[in-house]
Amino acid sequence: MTMLTSLLDSFVSKMPSVSASDHASVVSLNLFVALLCACIVLGHLLEENRWMNESITALLIGLATGVVILLISNGKSSHLLVFSEDLFFIYLLPPIIFNAGFQVKKKQFFRNFVTIMLFGAIGTVISCTVITLGVTQFFKKLDIGTFDLGDYLAIGAIFAATDSVCTLQVLNQDETPLLYSLVFGEGVVNDATSVVVFNAIQSFDLTHLNHEAAFRLLGNFFYLFLLSTLLGVATGLISAYVIKKLYFGRHSTDREVALMMLMAYLSYMLAELFDLSGILTVFFCGIVMSHYTWHNVTESSRITTKHTFATLSFLAETFIFLYVGMDALDIDKWRSVSDSPGTSVAVSSILIGLLMLGRAAFVFPLSFLSNLAKKNQSEKIDFKMQVVIWWSGLMRGAVSMALAYNKFTSAGKTDLRGNAIMITSTITVCLFSTVVFGMLTKPLIRFLLPHQKATTSFLSDGNTPKSIQIPLIDQDSFIEFAGNHNVPRPDSIRGFLTRPTRTVHYYWRQFDDSFMRPVFGGRGFVPFVPGSPTERDPPTDLSRA
Repeated sequence: MTMLTSLLDSFVSKMPSVSASDHASVVSLNLFVALLCACIVLGHLLEENRWMNESITALLIGLATGVVILLISNGKSSHLLVFSEDLFFIYLLPPIIFNAGFQVKKKQFFRNFVTIMLFGAIGTVISCTVITLGVTQFFKKLDIGTFDLGDYLAIGAIFAATDSVCTLQVLNQDETPLLYSLVFGEGVVNDATSVVVFNAIQSFDLTHLNHEAAFRLLGNFFYLFLLSTLLGVATGLISAYVIKKLYFGRHSTDREVALMMLMAYLSYMLAELFDLSGILTVFFCGIVMSHYTWHNVTESSRITTKHTFATLSFLAETFIFLYVGMDALDIDKWRSVSDSPGTSVAVSSILIGLLMLGRAAFVFPLSFLSNLAKKNQSEKIDFKMQVVIWWSGLMRGAVSMALAYNKFTSAGKTDLRGNAIMITSTITVCLFSTVVFGMLTKPLIRFLLPHQKATTSFLSDGNTPKSIQIPLIDQDSFIEFAGNHNVPRPDSIRGFLTRPTRTVHYYWRQFDDSFMRPVFGGRGFVPFVPGSPTERDPPTDLSRA
């Protein structure tokens, strides 16, 4: 009895501290949610503003909040929440990347697949190489700590990751479909490639680098890229098959929505479990789900999933920019570099110059090569488009911040001066590029593309995500293309050599219609099952419209 009393007394004595801690967490969460609401409201009010966009709005609100918290805490802290790497990689990045794959306009994406892969994959590697070589030369002349080859390669991967949100908010995909698809497609492939390169570098021993080790590193990169893609495709196909066969919508549309969301997230977690690229996996899972699974659910589930995925992605992006704004004033990180502010400014300036150079090093040469392979003038990338593509990749955002924290912090803290300089420099580059370059995006595009109209909402179509308005390549376009006597037939060897992308589309369409969609479902291949009172009449078969 005495022992029980002592245990109760000990528990009661600890209750106030626990309660106070919980109360502080609740207050912080309330304030952060209120700030997210403020970002949404102000972003809406500034929608037509010439200089502002939602990313800049969230950053500035985060900065203002950080200043207020610094003043209230007497310079001790600028945060409402404690940073965690898991917060970025497990909870925030998956919905952003999945929605990118789910909403991608597949017709334009796969029509320009070769060019997109040139920019997104090859271009990212070129940019990473240029930045790595630059920082290796310049950082050795600055007193910022000791970095090895792995650190320099990681820095190259970190700053090769672009954020084209500001540009996509201005471009109109109906007015400039080629430019929009290139910017959007390159952005998502770039993010996946950057993370794959970063993970390959992190998991590889670079202390004894030679030709054999270099080939192993390259092989590891392709291994991660291929298996991550296959895992995402497999997960998406399993979700499509299960939902098509079991008809969840007969009883509950909630189960359909829940299963789609959980399967999408499961693909990401499985990739992490097997040490693959979760971002690449969840991106291709989104593409497969939009092509098959999304058409197997009821009409109400389609609307729900479309808006749910878009909303989660929007909130995750806003959360990241808001946190980065507050973290830019983290007193501990700046205290570590306060004795040499000139060094921090020099590092940030070098990084901004290198990322501009690294981007130019592949955009203009690869655009030239892409134009050589295109005979149709309308499919070529003119110089103004090349400038917009170059500019769109100058902004740095969520992926760069997440990779930098993963590399140079431990539980949100930086103990080494060199790591602190890299974190503060990354924050400075993200702030400068997003605010300065982002504010100049609208005027630049209006100057280069004067006939560009205001972009329309990607949720304007009530029945389909923007990516599924048209199949991978619509039949009418293909008939029109085949009717051109100057172009060889796609089923000939000459046709494949001259127009490989079109030929692949042709054979993929035949395979998709004959096998894939009858098995896994899709538009026009799924029997109608009413899932709500508003769905009593069968919908129009869009594939035959």
